[in-house]
Amino acid sequence: MPKVLIADKLSPAALAIFKDRGIAAEMKTGLARDELLEIVGEYDGIAVRSATKITADVIRAAKKLKVVGRAGIGVDNVDIPAATAAGVIVMNTPFGNSITTAEHAIALMMALARELPSANASTHAGKWEKNRFLGSELYGKTLGLVGAGNIGSIVADRAKGLKMKVIAYDPYLSPERAADLGVEKVELNDLLARADFVSLHTPLTNETRNIISADAINRMKKGARLINCARGGLVDEAALKAALDSGHLAGAALDVFEEEPAKANILFGHENVIATPHLGASTAEAQENVALQVAEQVSDYLLTGAIVNALNMPAITAEEAQKVRPWITLAEKLGAFAGQLIETSLQSVEILYEGTTAELNTRALTQAALAGLLKPVLSDVNMVNAPVIARERGIKVSETRRERRGIYEGYIKLTATLADGSSRRVAGTVFSDGRPRLIQVKDINLDAEFAPHMLYVINEDKPGFIGKLGTILGDAKVNIASFALGRSAPGADAIALVEVDGGVGEQVIGEIRRLPQVRQANALAF
Repeated sequence: MPKVLIADKLSPAALAIFKDRGIAAEMKTGLARDELLEIVGEYDGIAVRSATKITADVIRAAKKLKVVGRAGIGVDNVDIPAATAAGVIVMNTPFGNSITTAEHAIALMMALARELPSANASTHAGKWEKNRFLGSELYGKTLGLVGAGNIGSIVADRAKGLKMKVIAYDPYLSPERAADLGVEKVELNDLLARADFVSLHTPLTNETRNIISADAINRMKKGARLINCARGGLVDEAALKAALDSGHLAGAALDVFEEEPAKANILFGHENVIATPHLGASTAEAQENVALQVAEQVSDYLLTGAIVNALNMPAITAEEAQKVRPWITLAEKLGAFAGQLIETSLQSVEILYEGTTAELNTRALTQAALAGLLKPVLSDVNMVNAPVIARERGIKVSETRRERRGIYEGYIKLTATLADGSSRRVAGTVFSDGRPRLIQVKDINLDAEFAPHMLYVINEDKPGFIGKLGTILGDAKVNIASFALGRSAPGADAIALVEVDGGVGEQVIGEIRRLPQVRQANALAF
């Protein structure tokens, strides 16, 4: 039975989901770092919010860990590169608090436009400063969205309901999607110059850090207002304060800050700044939604292999997982077959998906093939980190899909090209019984099952070879379980794939290689 640690406070309904699905879940919140390190090795999964830090040392201590689920969108508290290197999938719940965060941005925009916090404080103080608080209507104003993903698109929809004109800067926003949203796609400088309100809805990356810099603020329309419910670090806070002090900007509403918890900040106390303590996701509905979603996602992965909202793996639905699992096994074994025959550096990998396999989640299959291919040399490689390792080593990876052409409904062919120009080619399919089969090696057709221990021999197709090979194995007390043969043409190259009970030692391999017909002999393990 899989075991999950709930390390931060989640709705009791999340705990119930784990238990109802047959997962042993334990809620232990507020753990000190040493306490977490001491117990984390017991668990297959961890569910967190933002308080618990899943650092590299936590991941190293979590020997059984397969998945980290973050209830919420931000994963700043999870070391994703360390998780990826360890083969741990990191999931978040990006949609559970989308409406809540979008509504908070709209609320801040309204509060900013009508100076509601200052008016509220003034009225509570017994003043009646009706003439002091001259607000601004949203009707007819231009809202500039920096980021038009899930949350940004919801903000756009709400703003259009307020009869605002919405423009958006997002490098990944297609013209078709912009048309669907009813927004105008623009470049950043154009947005800054035209928008009466600028609202940020982009993740914090090296490219977006300080995207609202001093230069960007100077390009903004005089009297414009800024809203940030996305991430601290998107705004140069010192430059923002200077713009507010000078009157270039009329106001700013911030739910996030560069350093959090923000107990002190240069913007605090400014009369034209509204500040909230990262409340974007803080509604009862959102807290419940993300807790339930993370419990379902972690459970699905541990029980069925389904991958949803992962940041370091392609998505695989529960239905896909059942269908794709035998093909993932095949892809990994094909990679392992080729990987054990590589004697020099690997330059590129090409994987052909034909027929029904071309319709599957080929990204997952490719990652499995890469893991099998690299594992003979790099023992710590896995399906999650294989693409990163390949990229770091300059190995070019390509996929090709095509409709069915051969006798098989679907198959996978892997070609590994080496630095010396030679290549290793192997193909396989999955039969109706769900078991992967080898159907081609070096473009020579054959039919063989994968087995824990196999002997791979390339030889001249001449009489007497099989008898000599059998004699060597018999004398070495190596029992043959099955024997598969294939050849390119009579008298040309032939391939023997022999399933044996137990490994074949180097001494025996050496004897086989000394046979006059033999060109190559390798012991393989799967």
